[in-house]
Amino acid sequence: MTILSNLKLTTAKKPTNVSPLLHRRHKLSKRIWEQIELAKAQKVGETFTTKKFKSIKDINGITRSVEMDKRVRQWWFVSDSGKVCLNIRYGAKVIELAKGKTAIEVANADELIRTLELVKSAVEGGELDTQIESVSGALREGFIK
Repeated sequence: MTILSNLKLTTAKKPTNVSPLLHRRHKLSKRIWEQIELAKAQKVGETFTTKKFKSIKDINGITRSVEMDKRVRQWWFVSDSGKVCLNIRYGAKVIELAKGKTAIEVANADELIRTLELVKSAVEGGELDTQIESVSGALREGFIK
């Protein structure tokens, strides 16, 4: 019992559900991680894909899950001035980072990766919660008939 006596014991209960705000943060954080990995892969001349499961029916009508590659589309583009511009997207919508400003300008691929990592930490820290909420509301409006 001497090993357990050195540990800090507590009465904690695992939460049964995640708040919608945290769910949106995790969703955006995962997408930014995909962009970071895509930028790293493009920097060394490789391709990056993630895996997803798709349900298909075979000839007999039996549904089964098949693992497939999911293409990751890049969020950055080269502007007229030759700089790389990065949009942060939530679903199909671009997040407005400041009043009237939707893009982050970076110089090269190294700075792009660092910028994506900074944005990811900002999202996880809750700095973009109001922007995520407004874009999420606009996305939800599109599904209402």
